[in-house]
Amino acid sequence: MTSSRSLLSRRAVLGMAAALVPLAGCAKERAPESAPPGSSPTPAPPSAPTEGDRHRRLAALERKYDARLGVYALATGTGATIAHRADERFAFCSTFKGLAAAAVLHRHPLSHLDTVVRYTEADVMKHSPVTKEHVASGMTVRQLCDAAIRFSDGTAGNLLLREIGGPGQLTAFARGLGDTVTRMDRTEPAITEATPGDPRDTSSPRAFGTDYQKVVLGNVLAADERAFLRDLLERNATGARRIRAAIPRGWTVADKTGTGDYGTLNDIAVVWPAKSAPPLLISVMSSKSAKDAAYDQALIADAAGYVVQTLR
Repeated sequence: MTSSRSLLSRRAVLGMAAALVPLAGCAKERAPESAPPGSSPTPAPPSAPTEGDRHRRLAALERKYDARLGVYALATGTGATIAHRADERFAFCSTFKGLAAAAVLHRHPLSHLDTVVRYTEADVMKHSPVTKEHVASGMTVRQLCDAAIRFSDGTAGNLLLREIGGPGQLTAFARGLGDTVTRMDRTEPAITEATPGDPRDTSSPRAFGTDYQKVVLGNVLAADERAFLRDLLERNATGARRIRAAIPRGWTVADKTGTGDYGTLNDIAVVWPAKSAPPLLISVMSSKSAKDAAYDQALIADAAGYVVQTLR
């Protein structure tokens, strides 16, 4: 199905949005994404940092976890920010799936969500917990968005890319958001390679976080489209031990995770405090030097905890 609201025709609107004051995995989403039974996702918060050690804690986390850590965070109410390697490139892995769903919503009317998409066994990837069960019947675009965002289903992510015309069209969508950094070149599972120095399928914490801010909080999508996307992100099932683990009880989190080789762990979130205060944007990306490096999701949680204590 096609729509009169083409990506190109709405660039002018997106350009206006980008000119305003900034609003502001992958196939390898592994078992550690889920919290162990009986565990609490809300640890005791750390003491608030003083001005003298501002961001030193993020550098200390890099040393502690032997990782490269990128953080961009924004308190949308005050404009206060945190930036640590915020403009360096990181492989985004499965975090692209939220933007892919946004691009589908942007290109088509909401009724397109009920369109059935057919695919074959040859399309089904290793990490496809949802789509592998529906090869015979196909799935609606609505179901694909749910599977891609909430369960990081790799096949669903690829099918969403197919809906918009391929990886290059996700890059074009990012450009329409005013993002000159993000580029998508391949599909799952190649994007999980995350090879250091390879610019393919990468973004920066600032660029990717700002993209999420615009599609979740801005006027890029119509209100009903935005509500649909936010609901899926709020019900994400893969992030319990990342940003969500550092968020105080009673707050609302809408996030998308990503995981790849070289210890790549990412999480992009919009977080609403309990007392209806303006939301925080928290974009955390990380990698390690060895291809088979161990994953430790506490790195993402610790970085998010620092952000919350600094900006809340």
